[in-house]
Amino acid sequence: MAGSGLMKQPVPDSEQVGWFSADPVAALTRRRLIGCLGAGVGSVGLAAAFADGGDSALRHFVPRARRVIHLFMNGGPYQGDFFDPKPLLQKYAGQRPPEADLRTERRTAGLLPSPFRFRPCGTSGIPVSSLLPLTGQQADELCVLRSTWTDNPNHGPALLLMNNGTILPTRPSMGSWLSWGLGSENRNLPSYVVLCPGKPVRFSILWTSAFLPGSHQGTYINHSVPTPEKLIPFLRNEAAGREMQAAQVELISRLNRHQLSRTGPDGQLEGRLQAMETAFRMQFTATDAFDLQQETKATRELYGEGHFASGCLLARRLSERGVRFIQVYYGDGQPWDTHSDHNRQAETLARSIDRPIAALLQDLRQRGLLDETLILWGGEFGRTPTSENGSGRDHNHYGFTTWLAGGGVRGGMTYGETDDFGFRAVQDRVHVHDLHATMLHLLGLDHERLTYRYAGRDFRLTDVAGRVLSDVVGG
Repeated sequence: MAGSGLMKQPVPDSEQVGWFSADPVAALTRRRLIGCLGAGVGSVGLAAAFADGGDSALRHFVPRARRVIHLFMNGGPYQGDFFDPKPLLQKYAGQRPPEADLRTERRTAGLLPSPFRFRPCGTSGIPVSSLLPLTGQQADELCVLRSTWTDNPNHGPALLLMNNGTILPTRPSMGSWLSWGLGSENRNLPSYVVLCPGKPVRFSILWTSAFLPGSHQGTYINHSVPTPEKLIPFLRNEAAGREMQAAQVELISRLNRHQLSRTGPDGQLEGRLQAMETAFRMQFTATDAFDLQQETKATRELYGEGHFASGCLLARRLSERGVRFIQVYYGDGQPWDTHSDHNRQAETLARSIDRPIAALLQDLRQRGLLDETLILWGGEFGRTPTSENGSGRDHNHYGFTTWLAGGGVRGGMTYGETDDFGFRAVQDRVHVHDLHATMLHLLGLDHERLTYRYAGRDFRLTDVAGRVLSDVVGG
C-alpha cells in the first residue's frame, strides 16, 4: 500500500483562532498554544515520535514476530573475535596475501590473528569465542550471519545504510518504517524508542522519520542514569495538574480538528497533535515502564551492571509493554572503532555485552516473549583481518557478522561464509538490504509492497533491492 506524501503548507504564525472568540485564548495563535502545552512535557513532546494504538492493516501476511530489539555495536566489531574463527590467520600471521588488497578506509599491514579461542556451543555446536562465554550458552537461539556486507567503509554512510537503508540522510529509518507499517501496541508509549548513553555518529538522522509522518520518528532517550526522572527530562508539568492538562489537550485537539476540517489532511500537524496526546499519557505510564527498580534483585543481577546492561533490561520492559522497535546503541560516539590497541579494547567491550545479551535472551524466553521478539545484533560493518598501527584493525565492509534470534528465526545455525582469512563474504552473501527484507518478512511485511509515495516516487526501506533469507526463517 502507498501512503500520501503530500503535505499542506504550515499555518503562518500570524493566523489567529478567532473562530473561538468566546474563549480568552482567541488572541493566541495555534502555534503558540502548542508551544505552551509542549513546555510541560519537554523533549517527549518535541520528539513527535509516538504512534497510535493498534496494529496497522498494512501487514501482508501472518507475522512470526511482533517487535524488534536492535542491539547496535556502533563503531563496528571484528567478526573474527566473536563468531567467525579463522585459524589460517595464525599460520600466516604478518603476511599479506592477495586477498588483503581491498580498498578500506586506511592502509593496513600484515595479517593479525585473533588471540581468543573458540569452542563449539550448544547442541548445535556453533563456534563462539571465549570472549562471550554466557552468550555461547544461548547459541541454540542464534542464527549467525557470517556473510553480511555493506557498501561503504566510512562510519557515516555505513551507519545510514544499516539504520535507514540508504547512505542518503533524507530517508526514513527502519524503525520509522516499522512504526508506520505496523502501528503501536500501546498508545501510551512511543512505538519506536532509541536508547543510547550519549550520541552516536550522525545522531538523530539515524532514527528520523524523514518524509513519513512525524509521529513515527524514533524517541531518543539517554539512559546514562536509568531513573525515570533523569531518562525523560521535564516528563511532568509542575505548573498544571492532570485535570488541567487534560483540558488543555482537549482544547488543542478541538482547535486542530477544526483547522483540519478547513484545510484537509496535514501530516505535520497531525503528527504534532498525536505527539502531545501521547506525551500527556506518558506522564502517567513512563514512570512504570522505565523504572528498573521495579525489577527483582535477581533479575537486575542477571543482566549485570553498566549502560548496556540497563539498555537491555529496559528493552525487555519496553517490548513486553508493546513498543514496536527498540534500539540499544552500545555507547557514545563509536566505541567499537578499534584502530589501535584492538585486543585489549575487544576484551573490555565483550565483557560488557556478554552477560546482558545472554540475560536478555534467557529472560525473553522465560517470559514467553522470545518467539515473538526478533533480536538483531551487529555494527555498521566489521574490521580487517590485517593490522593497522601495529595493534589495531581498520573498517571492513566486504564481509562481517551479524546475528538474529527469536521472532521466527531458525536458531542454532550459521549462514554464509567469508574467505579463509575473513576479508570478504564469498558464500550466501547477505547485503544490508537482504537483512532488512528478512526482518520485514518476519514481521508480516512484504518489503517490495511496503512503499510510501513522496515527490512523485514510491520509496521503500530496501530501495530497489533486497531478498528474504528464506533459509534462516523457521518452519
